[in-house]
Amino acid sequence: MISISHKAKQFLILAIKLLIVVGAFYFIYNQLATNDKLDWNKFIVLFKKNQSVIGIIFILFLSFANRFLEILKWQNLVSSFQTITIGQATKQVLASLTAGIFTPNGIGEYAGKALYFEKNKTKKIVFLNLLCNGIQLILTVVLGTIGLLVLGYNFWVIIIFATTFGFWLLAFLSKKIKIKGYSLEKLISKINEIPKDIHQKNTLLGIARYLIFSHQYYFLFIAFDVHLPYFTLMATIATVYFLASSLPSFQFLDFAVKGSVAVYFFSLLGVNEWIVIFVTTLMWFLNVVIPVIIGSYYVLNFKSQWKS
Repeated sequence: MISISHKAKQFLILAIKLLIVVGAFYFIYNQLATNDKLDWNKFIVLFKKNQSVIGIIFILFLSFANRFLEILKWQNLVSSFQTITIGQATKQVLASLTAGIFTPNGIGEYAGKALYFEKNKTKKIVFLNLLCNGIQLILTVVLGTIGLLVLGYNFWVIIIFATTFGFWLLAFLSKKIKIKGYSLEKLISKINEIPKDIHQKNTLLGIARYLIFSHQYYFLFIAFDVHLPYFTLMATIATVYFLASSLPSFQFLDFAVKGSVAVYFFSLLGVNEWIVIFVTTLMWFLNVVIPVIIGSYYVLNFKSQWKS
C-alpha cells in the first residue's frame, strides 16, 4: 500500500475542499449568466413596480424557514442514536448540500453527512438521510397526485396508482429476497427500530417544509402579477414539483428541470414563459444557491471524523 505523508494528505484534503467550493460557485454562475431565457430587463421593471421591503423580508424568511426545518429534521433523526446541537446539524446539512450540488440527485449529500460521524456509523447515517429525504418524496408524490386530480389529469393519476400498486405488490412478493445481504424486510425492521415519536416529528416537519416552499412559490407568482385561483395555482405547483422530482438530475440543474416542467403546465394556464422561468430561478437561488454559499464556509472548515 502506498503511504502518504501527513502534509501531502492535508494538501489533498484542502484541494478537494477547494474543488467542491469552486465547482459549486462555477455551476451557479454558469446557470445564471448563460441562461438566455432570463430577461433581466423585464425582471428589473417588474421588481421596481412591485418592490416591497416587507415582501422581500417575507420571501427571505420563507427560505430561512424551509432550510431550518430541514436542519430540525436532521437533528431529530440523528437523535435516534446521538444527540447533536442545532449548530452541528446546520453545519452537516449545509456542507453536505454544497458537496452534493453537482452530483446526480444529490448523492454527494449522503457522503457529506457521513463524514461528520465515525466511519462505523456510515450505514446508519446513509439510512437516516434516506428517511429524511424519503418523507419529502412521499409528500411530493401524494400532494402531486392530488394536484393532478384537481387539474383534471385523471389518466395520469390512474397510471400513478397502477404503477404504485405494481411496485408494492412486487415489493411484498420479494420482501425476503436478499441483495448483497439487504432485503425489504430488513429495511422495514430497521425503520421500526426508530422510536415512533421521531418518525412522527419527521413527518410533521416534512409537511411544514412542503407547505412553506410551495407557498413561497405561490407568493412569488403573486409578486409577478399572476392572479390565478388559489387551488389551481397550488395544484399546478404540486404537480410541477412531483413530476420534476421524478426526473433524474443534478442539484445545480434543479431549477432548469423544474423550469422546463413548470413552463409546460403554467403555459396551459396562460402564464408568460419568462415569468415562470424567473420564479423557478428565484426559488432555486433562494433555497439552493444561498444555502450552498453558506455551506461553502463549512466545507472549507470541515474536519472529518473518520480515522486513518
